[in-house]
Amino acid sequence: MLFFLLIGILFLFVIVFRIIEPVYLMLFNKPLFIFWYPVLKKLDPEDKALLRSEFSYYTNLSVKKKGYFEHRVESFIEHYNFEGKDIQVTREMKLIIAGTYVMLTFGMRNYLIELFENIVIYPSVYYSVINQEYHKGEYNPRMKTIVFSWEDFLSGHETKDNINLGLHEFTHVLHFHSKKSSSPGAVIFYDEFTEIEKYFDQEELTNKIKEKQYFREYAYTNKFEFLAVILEHFFETPEIFKREFPELYQNVKTMINFREDL
Repeated sequence: MLFFLLIGILFLFVIVFRIIEPVYLMLFNKPLFIFWYPVLKKLDPEDKALLRSEFSYYTNLSVKKKGYFEHRVESFIEHYNFEGKDIQVTREMKLIIAGTYVMLTFGMRNYLIELFENIVIYPSVYYSVINQEYHKGEYNPRMKTIVFSWEDFLSGHETKDNINLGLHEFTHVLHFHSKKSSSPGAVIFYDEFTEIEKYFDQEELTNKIKEKQYFREYAYTNKFEFLAVILEHFFETPEIFKREFPELYQNVKTMINFREDL
């Protein structure tokens, strides 16, 4: 009896993931579902208090979704290796880094991706032996490593100046992931990126955007930096972004399956 029950459950999963979800994805451009956790990981009260003080995004979530956010933060911390270079990596640092990533990927079902394994943290700007330059942060897909200057990560996190190192580097990771994965979130991300590319590739559109002087000059380095910069603006000054570039704002919103009714 149990055998046939398991076969039935397996068959149901095949129907959902192979037939129903692809149709749903095509019709609504979002995954069929995001959250499904038989058992939620829990955070200590001190950890929850830190998330409340550091992330207004988390504070504005419903009680139920706060639980999902906490689960993902703890899962992120357990899944990835944190390494400090001349700096001790504290629980607070892990929570802020994880919270940034979870906020960016909260609309995606598959958020723990395998394209990075290590998070290396320096106290401040560091020298990269790879290209012999000083960096504030970088993503190295070959080494499956993200590197941050903690001084610059924290500065970007604490201010609303549209410069957020964590969001910037994690966006590079998600873009790289979107080219490699067939998960719903990755497919949507990549499809919307092809739409966003036109703002960089079409000179007339690019000039119109530059005239507004909303995005910093670094955004126009290449289309990958353009993407990372606009994601920083999306989270840091969403009201201005939505008012100045409503169509581009919608592209980004769809790209990460962002819900305004949290």
